[in-house]
Amino acid sequence: MQIGLSLPDFTSPQGPERLGEELADVARTADAAGFDHLSVMDHFFQIPMVGPAENEMLEAYTTLGFLAAHTRRVKLLTLVTGTVYRAPGALAKIISTLDVLSGGRAWLGIGAAWYEAEAAGLGLPFPPLAERFERLAETLEVCLRMWSDDESPYSGRHYQLARPLNSPQVLTRPHPPILIGGGGERKTLRLVARYAQACNLFPGPELPRKLDVLRAHCEAVGRDYDDILKTTTYSFDVGPDGDRVERILDDLGRLAELGVQAVLGGVRDVWRLEPLHILGERVIPLAAELGTAP
Repeated sequence: MQIGLSLPDFTSPQGPERLGEELADVARTADAAGFDHLSVMDHFFQIPMVGPAENEMLEAYTTLGFLAAHTRRVKLLTLVTGTVYRAPGALAKIISTLDVLSGGRAWLGIGAAWYEAEAAGLGLPFPPLAERFERLAETLEVCLRMWSDDESPYSGRHYQLARPLNSPQVLTRPHPPILIGGGGERKTLRLVARYAQACNLFPGPELPRKLDVLRAHCEAVGRDYDDILKTTTYSFDVGPDGDRVERILDDLGRLAELGVQAVLGGVRDVWRLEPLHILGERVIPLAAELGTAP
């Protein structure tokens, strides 16, 4: 099982003046500790599940570029981009830029978007849910075309690109992996089967059924279910001096038995760095033995 670090909260102990320095320390520590992925949310306001909207929130892709400069091996992604927040041609270019400058470590994490309050607050587009899913499908088609060196015009219902030129081209071939977040059984998981190399699901009691639905969608489109990396979220709390490590390993073991191959989680007290060292020394090596991702 792979272990990824998510950074959902940028309210650091020393405030915005030292945030860049603290964030760089976290990234370097996670990279050295053996985390496979490093992700940030694509939000402009803090989300209610984490804190008040007024709490510090950094723009995702500026942050990932910063993190790329302070790491050498960890894969970089959003968990996940709101598809309506950026035009698809621009998004493909953003991911391509991150991939080139990071040496081929960019992923596209994407979903239909849900946080209407931030969109209204900043004047961002937020069409009805059905249209957001239509735009998500077209965004995926545009990104794949731009990453394939096909410069022929793209004409969709919502997006038209006269010349989807992408130079420099991505280093990752055939293209940066696509992770689609969400567990919607009729639309989201169907898009995973058609386009994605990874999915991200909540680790609740419905997880086994979601994976069964995904398998059925894969069969319907002739896709190998085993080619898709199954990921979920998790909250790592190692406790004082790492006394909760065994509990974490038990949780990861249960998730692995369900078919989860990667966990992308926030870490309590991440700014202290010591929890990252504990996870690197006592969790990541043992988690790797729970299963190998495709």
